[in-house]
Amino acid sequence: MTDGRRVAVVTGASAGIGAATARRLAAEGFRVVVGARRRDRLDALAAEIGGTAVTLDVTSAESVAGLADAVGGVCHLLVNNAGGALGLSPVEEADAEQWRWMYEANVLGVVRVTQALLPALRASGDGHVVVVGSIAGRATYDGGGGYTAAKYAARAVTETLRGELLGEPIRVTEVAPGLVETEFSLVRFAGDAERAGKVYAGITPLVAEDVADCVSWAATRPSHVNVDLIVVKPRDQASVTRVHRRE
Repeated sequence: MTDGRRVAVVTGASAGIGAATARRLAAEGFRVVVGARRRDRLDALAAEIGGTAVTLDVTSAESVAGLADAVGGVCHLLVNNAGGALGLSPVEEADAEQWRWMYEANVLGVVRVTQALLPALRASGDGHVVVVGSIAGRATYDGGGGYTAAKYAARAVTETLRGELLGEPIRVTEVAPGLVETEFSLVRFAGDAERAGKVYAGITPLVAEDVADCVSWAATRPSHVNVDLIVVKPRDQASVTRVHRRE
């Protein structure tokens, strides 16, 4: 990574918010390393934006180590975007393996990737860690116990990291979106397109580019400015549980 551009790493970049963020950061002049499991999509994205594709599973320490090796000694911006939700069962009927995956992807994934890249972020002299959280990390809803527990934990990790890195040249930001129409609900409902579509019925949700805009804005503030938190929701959403749906 020696072409003079600032280096950004985006996890979960094969679609949705991750892909949109990679495109936006490339447009801002970053050299972007994109990581995700779906390599065919990554290769196409990397070719489009002049970036670098790295196959990445954030639940695997070995895979994360490979990402760090590919990035090299200097990284200016890390966008921890990988994660997701599985199912919508009440706690009484919860699938422990789904909960385990959500914690691994949304929480331990952030920890693994951040740990692996902190030396390179320090070496940049002006590093920045962004965690894409959720308003589900700030309020609960019925059936969402596994996902909200994970996002609350990711929020705690982010806030703790901000304090632990105080005095170092590394900023820490959480971007917490509300309803964003991506593949999120399709994954949550195991490919059930009809059920996933109902999540956004009658509203105008955010799109991936809206969240990418927030990440880019935080990342391009002057280096002495730390944007701790951006909560962004569609106009049709007041809270996790209050949504205005038009007929």
